[in-house]
Amino acid sequence: MNAATGILVPAESLREQVERTIAARIVSGESLPGEVLTVPTLAGDFGVSATPVREAMLNLARRGFLQPIRNRGFQVTEVSADELRQLSDVRILLEAPPMRIVAGNVGPELEQELRALAARIMQAAQEGRFEEYLESDTAFHLRILEATGNAKLVDVVRELRQQTRLVGLVHLAETDALMPSAREHGELVDLLVAGDGPGAEALMRRHIGHVGGLWSGLAED
Repeated sequence: MNAATGILVPAESLREQVERTIAARIVSGESLPGEVLTVPTLAGDFGVSATPVREAMLNLARRGFLQPIRNRGFQVTEVSADELRQLSDVRILLEAPPMRIVAGNVGPELEQELRALAARIMQAAQEGRFEEYLESDTAFHLRILEATGNAKLVDVVRELRQQTRLVGLVHLAETDALMPSAREHGELVDLLVAGDGPGAEALMRRHIGHVGGLWSGLAED
């Protein structure tokens, strides 16, 4: 998307760009459950034809983010607190233990890449740019898991992240409560570089636990 105009520009398929942007709005809570989205309105907002918007919304419906409403458009679906907690629990089981494998095995190139992503996450959090925050956060977590050499693990976690809603993200940004979570990315890199596997695992458990608590708009346990 062109930052100055807000118009989508061809770098990847238009459908992918539109889907990513709409998904970020839903995931962050900018588009709330129950809101009705229409193809003509979004096509006008993005400056594209109706076709890529319709394709993107149909794909988001298959992912469970939207529900088609006959002759009206697509409605943002509800997500329960229990479902959010289940997703975060599964992610903790999959993402936390591998930190012991990665710890002490982060070379200079990977460290530089992770620190750059952590910096982007911090800046996006400070400026309330939710789409960039979510993209950088996903890239950060998947890049760490790639270091395990387990491609199946990376694929499963990527799919789980596509199902996760962070409906409290907008509110957190408004109150600066997002910043502690954003800073945890840099702290995690420090632990991994230092070879502190148990510490990195504990931090990852706490970090992902935010999804089922503060980021869901609920109090954490």
